[in-house]
Amino acid sequence: MRGFSLVADYRRDQDYTVADRIEERARDAGRRPFIIFEGRTVTFGEMNVLANRVAHAALAAGLKRGDVVALMMENRPEFPMIWLGLAKVGIITALLNTDARDRVLQHALSQTRARALVFGSECAENIATLAPEERPALMFESLHSDAAGRSPGLVPARSLEAAMQEASPENPDRQLRAGLTFGSTLYYIFTSGTTGLPKAGVMSHLRFVNAGEVIGGIWQLGPDDVIYNVLPLFHGAGGMVVVSAALRFGVPIVLRRKLSVSEFWNDVRRHKVTAMYYIGEICRYVANQPPRPDDRDHTLRKLAGAGMRPDVWKQFIERFGVEMIVEGLGATEANYGISNVDNRIGSVGRLPYPEMTNMRVLRYDVERGDYVRNADGSYVRAKAGEVGELVAEVLDGPGAAGMFEGYTSPEATESKLLRDVFRPGDRWVRSGDLVRFDEDDYYYFVDRMGDTFRWRGHNVSTEEVAEVLGAFPGPASVNVYGVRVAGEEGRAGMASLTWSDPSSFDPRAFHEFAAERLAAYAVPLFVRISREADLTSTFKLRKIDLQRDGYDPKRTPDPLYVRDAKAGTYLPVTDETLKALGILPFAGD
Repeated sequence: MRGFSLVADYRRDQDYTVADRIEERARDAGRRPFIIFEGRTVTFGEMNVLANRVAHAALAAGLKRGDVVALMMENRPEFPMIWLGLAKVGIITALLNTDARDRVLQHALSQTRARALVFGSECAENIATLAPEERPALMFESLHSDAAGRSPGLVPARSLEAAMQEASPENPDRQLRAGLTFGSTLYYIFTSGTTGLPKAGVMSHLRFVNAGEVIGGIWQLGPDDVIYNVLPLFHGAGGMVVVSAALRFGVPIVLRRKLSVSEFWNDVRRHKVTAMYYIGEICRYVANQPPRPDDRDHTLRKLAGAGMRPDVWKQFIERFGVEMIVEGLGATEANYGISNVDNRIGSVGRLPYPEMTNMRVLRYDVERGDYVRNADGSYVRAKAGEVGELVAEVLDGPGAAGMFEGYTSPEATESKLLRDVFRPGDRWVRSGDLVRFDEDDYYYFVDRMGDTFRWRGHNVSTEEVAEVLGAFPGPASVNVYGVRVAGEEGRAGMASLTWSDPSSFDPRAFHEFAAERLAAYAVPLFVRISREADLTSTFKLRKIDLQRDGYDPKRTPDPLYVRDAKAGTYLPVTDETLKALGILPFAGD
């Protein structure tokens, strides 16, 4: 990477919090729109007043500085209003995934020891999956007209709006948060939980502010910019990066409850949107729409995010005329960040002088599932072209650089660390990302550790196979994973293709496409055709349930196919076709 620092010049001990930031924007940009949502506009000044009412209502309810309040709500202006208000009086918010229910929800509440729960009425059914004794003692429901699918009274709770109506609109006394600094905890954000129960990542005021400073600086946000956000506000991308940038630069967010592909460009044109933070699958859905004469008739010029495949990247540049695409690699809780500001298609950024950063790449043996080591047991750094895991050293200095705040669980925090890697006492955060870099020092994402599988003596990257198959016309998404085959070592490749009309799948054409572009061992042995992609609420493709289903027709109504290489096609999975191809029935994953 070159051209922009990924760490702002702030100190962890600085006497400043996000509460100070919203009060600053209320003073210097009070009349400017902050959030535009479904025909409603909330200015920075109005948001500050609403947050003040939340703060005073929380104190009146008996909450105090240091308490944790859980928040479950779909995208709408009340979401940031609530956690901003709580931050004004030193209360920490736990941002709950709107998909959480039953055991997952109970786990999230216990992880954060939430003393209270604020929920939107659109999430009442999720809350109702908890027994009364599993819920916090203090419950507030936001029964707002914006909330779809309202279920008043389903869960006993106080009215948040009524409590706010009785509360003061004035800024709380700053002494109520005296002693809080940039390094103090602002809120908790949960991991996606695609492979287990989610972990609560600790997010400081500094981490929040730095996220917006960096992306806004790369985008060079100015008074005419407008940011589009369809990502969930409980996640780091939509709720931290986007909101932080808007608060820092005083620019509006056009907020949607969720992505609408049919309304995407209409929104962009209507609100003169200039910038968007993306997750790769969002861009794929947009690019998958048929070309139109007005594809370039819009104001969107700047994108940033992660997971954009090269074929989609090219479409956004060549078809839609987007000028800046900043693909990056990191995580909400990461103590590192790398961004591609050169528009090198496919790369996540350039590190010509890694020694000047806290990032290194350790060679990793995918087959053994362990790091490559020297004779003395020390770790081996990857060279150009070699695959390894990106790790980042924990730095304890006063600034944001190298800061790792971990999780509410000490065990989860420790499991993320490697110790004594290059010298006694050093600590390195494991990214879980396999990467490689070329001779020009450009870095490329390869796969998540655990997603790479071994078949017929070859290591197969699900990400690389999905990237190739993503160019096949038709499917809205391609999800590649490995499944066990009885009597075989390793895992065979399987591709789940999302198709609104499964009957339009041409198995021979797909086989021809895959066989021409992939090594024989990387061509998926099985194909599954689904009407909808199995996505997390943060638009990540789930794999664990698909792997459990495997190629067993009894476990899914989706059409399943198996590769007949000699015939050059895929055949429907039946006992007869599997037997004819010498493949045993699926026995579980």
